[in-house]
Amino acid sequence: MKFKGIRWWMIGLVTLGLMTNYLARNTLSVSAASMMTDLGVTTQQYAYIVSAWQLCYAFMQPIAGWIIDFLGTKLGFAIFAFAWSLSCMAAGWASNWQGLAFFRGLLGITEAAGLPAGVKTATEWFPAKERSVAIGWMNIGSSIGAMLAPPLVVWAMLHGGWEFAFVIVGLVGIVWSVIWTIFYKHPNKHKKLSAEEHEYIVDGQEQHVQDANAPKQSGNTWRNIFKNRNIYSIALARLLTEPAWQTFNAWIPLYLMTQRHMNIKEIAMFAWLPFLAADLGCVLGGYLSPFFMKYCKVSMETSRKMVMLFGSLCMVGPACVSLVASPYIAILLLCVGGFAHQTLSGALYAITSDSFRKNEVATATGLGGMFGYLGAASFTLLFGILVTQIGYGPLFVILACFDIVAAILVWKTVTQFKKSELSPNPAHHSTEVSHQQS
Repeated sequence: MKFKGIRWWMIGLVTLGLMTNYLARNTLSVSAASMMTDLGVTTQQYAYIVSAWQLCYAFMQPIAGWIIDFLGTKLGFAIFAFAWSLSCMAAGWASNWQGLAFFRGLLGITEAAGLPAGVKTATEWFPAKERSVAIGWMNIGSSIGAMLAPPLVVWAMLHGGWEFAFVIVGLVGIVWSVIWTIFYKHPNKHKKLSAEEHEYIVDGQEQHVQDANAPKQSGNTWRNIFKNRNIYSIALARLLTEPAWQTFNAWIPLYLMTQRHMNIKEIAMFAWLPFLAADLGCVLGGYLSPFFMKYCKVSMETSRKMVMLFGSLCMVGPACVSLVASPYIAILLLCVGGFAHQTLSGALYAITSDSFRKNEVATATGLGGMFGYLGAASFTLLFGILVTQIGYGPLFVILACFDIVAAILVWKTVTQFKKSELSPNPAHHSTEVSHQQS
């Protein structure tokens, strides 16, 4: 029996995976105040702990992407998900900030496969015109995970301490890795995928994505990626934009407690709202690209750039956070920031997916992510030093400027995608449909 819309079920599985991924990384920020008190951790040491995760995550991303391209999406993602769940649980047994930094470093290494695997899944399962929408829904998992962290982690802390929170979140990840292993399949191997849907997917994919004869990996993979000038634009854009998202993930609960004087229950009530807004940014950003193509009569690549520019301009919201006295208005402005970042981030992932072959896209995504998290780690270390001297406000202004510069950079330097590559490959198409029907 065949089912309609299998591709959306597959991206739904990835979304759930990214939810567990971001739930694990955000457990630290929500439990930070309690953990810092119990372990005697200073603000600067907390910045070291956060940076340990970011640096490990950064350097592992291209390697994790390469492994995903080599092993395949199903096996590679399952292995990494199981490993990051164990790493999250292990952090609950840390007895000092050095131990916590070590386990968070392990978490960064293992979580690095999340977004490369997600972008690869969207590339495999969706035609080009739907890919930004699919990536938008995929990327919503990161925001939902961050949104669920405050209430879930606070609940766990109230019932068993911050250590118990890490264990609970790790168990959630293990459950998902089992579900992924059972249900995910490549479109060429999915028995429930109809021939019509398979044909629709393949007809709408670029020739470089369809390439059935491309090896899983070769010595030319890295060379081909570095020959594509878009990788440099993507990497620099990630370097500039990722600090904003990681600042939101690591510092918002602490900001609300120390600057806005909220207690732990108020944090559980309000700290998730910027990530709910980020969910809206993921989805809207995905649909904005085809909207601009239809109503502004622009090409696909221009529509991606327009989405990124729109998101960067919305970052003016959190830049104004120090100008308001009300904590609720401050949360509203942070919500605008969450919305803004995920809108532009989804567009940048779509540009990456459009620019590389199917057996290069996870590696390219990871390489861009490495630069992004190197930027985030550097800014976190700076943040930990400056936040006690100049406050949060000026740092949020800097983050907004970074995003606007990144959008301008992408607009000016990302090359046009060849229109010939957007047409179907007839030979490959007939081969794949025959294989699917057999």
